[in-house]
Amino acid sequence: MADYYEILHTVGFEETNLVGNVYYVNYVRWQGRCREMFLKDKAPAVLEEVRRDLKLFTLKVDCEFYAEITAFDELSIRLRLEELTQTQIQFTFDYVHLTDEGERLVARGRQRIACMRGPNTATVPSRVPEQLREALAPYAVNGKGE
Repeated sequence: MADYYEILHTVGFEETNLVGNVYYVNYVRWQGRCREMFLKDKAPAVLEEVRRDLKLFTLKVDCEFYAEITAFDELSIRLRLEELTQTQIQFTFDYVHLTDEGERLVARGRQRIACMRGPNTATVPSRVPEQLREALAPYAVNGKGE
């Protein structure tokens, strides 16, 4: 079993800029998509909690770019758990260009989220749901997951 959760993506023209390379905001979109698909595939009960009162607040997002990619490039977006506290989760995302010659890391991102509950006017920190903790455990980087 891989130590990351993966989604595959083919870059489209609408994700590129006038020069022809991928516009930077798409990397952040792909982080969100990967996170959503992880929840759908590995922790569906957490999605039910989100429909009720669990809120996953994104606190911080970043991305470092190492190489350019263009339309029709095949990508693997790989999620790993970097840190897990009582109320927060930090993910890393590797953006890997898949070619016939092999794999090439083109970018690396991070995302920190906080679990919160309650109405919008009185939202308070909440423990990371147990099902989410269990789903994330196999993807922990260097045993840093709780």
